[in-house]
Amino acid sequence: MQGKVALVTGASSGIGLAVAKKLAQRGAKVALVARGKANLEEAAREVARAGGGAEGVAVFPLDVADLTALEALPAAVVGKLGRLDVVVNNAGVNHRGAIQRHTAAKLAEVITVNLTAPVVLTRAAVPFLERGGSVVAVASIAGMVPVPGEAAYSASKAGIRAFCRAIADDLAAADVHSGVVCPGPVDTGFFGDVSEVPNLVFSQPMSSADEVADAVLRCIDERLDEVAIPAQSGRLATVAYLAPSFARRIRPMLEKRGRAAKAAYIASRARK
Repeated sequence: MQGKVALVTGASSGIGLAVAKKLAQRGAKVALVARGKANLEEAAREVARAGGGAEGVAVFPLDVADLTALEALPAAVVGKLGRLDVVVNNAGVNHRGAIQRHTAAKLAEVITVNLTAPVVLTRAAVPFLERGGSVVAVASIAGMVPVPGEAAYSASKAGIRAFCRAIADDLAAADVHSGVVCPGPVDTGFFGDVSEVPNLVFSQPMSSADEVADAVLRCIDERLDEVAIPAQSGRLATVAYLAPSFARRIRPMLEKRGRAAKAAYIASRARK
């Protein structure tokens, strides 16, 4: 990564910040993108400490739902940092519960942020990406097998997973790699109100933001099509998607396991 430039969305916290720090540690210059300017500037200081200093970090306060501003972003990054080698589409949002619980606009927001924005940013980045570059999206195990209570989120992550796989041929002539990382539950602030998270989500082993960031870097380094983390959750999701009757049979067991894991997680957070 030495001397390369990476653009990371959702970079002010969680997975995005962890990815940005690991890129900086390996000598990359990093463009950080997120909505909140103050949080983004604090993240930039962390990334600078992890890497080669403030000159290797640039902040771009931007809401990825602003598609017009997003389309202009790659050119702005090149103007500031001189080139573009890696795009990590990580920004995301989720509104949990039955679809009747949310307005149409809220559900559309999930699709815009999680799917439309990465499509727009990727297309805008293509003319600027150097040969040997990479575009990687952070999707979800929920994009491999739908999660009840997270319909729009599952749809958005299935969509970005399909997009990343489909564009591989489009980008091959320019020697640009496309990959996707599909985490299960990750211990970050993205959970929000943990009580609202479906028990099924907690049935799978929890990863840290650093572990997911390592998976993103491995996807880039090895030019992999897809990385599921944990791998066993990816295998289970694949089987469940291909055999819906099997998924229905094991769901009560998984929800029971997840209910216990969620209670333990809430209790551990209460002790901190």
